[in-house]
Amino acid sequence: MSEEQRPNGGGIRRINAPGLAPGPGYSHVVSVDVPGRLVVVSGQIPLDGEGNLVGPGDLEAQTRQVFTNLEAALASAGARWEHVIRLGYFLRDASWVGVVRAVRTQMLPEGVDPAASLIQVSGLVRDDLLIEVEALAVVPTA
Repeated sequence: MSEEQRPNGGGIRRINAPGLAPGPGYSHVVSVDVPGRLVVVSGQIPLDGEGNLVGPGDLEAQTRQVFTNLEAALASAGARWEHVIRLGYFLRDASWVGVVRAVRTQMLPEGVDPAASLIQVSGLVRDDLLIEVEALAVVPTA
């Protein structure tokens, strides 16, 4: 039997399938059982509302700004963290994942564990960026 969670996401089920090791802060499978509106959020980078880099050389500060930007982007489409079904992480160094997980745990509500992928990249759109994160959400319409 699989472990299943539905924290405030309506028909969004987060599933950890039998035989797979539990993922720290992510679900192996996310299933959507209700009609909904798809929300696709472009990769967010650590720029503030004025376009200034937040946290030069500081992964924790950059990650916090990225999650702040994601939350604002989701809200603009009527979505909340509970509606997020997938996060895609792009890091300059995958060994930094612990810092990213710690910030994510602080910023996302408990039990919201989207499916996720982490990709190490040699560079992002600017040399001073350490992280970019994109999101996919489904807002139930029924």
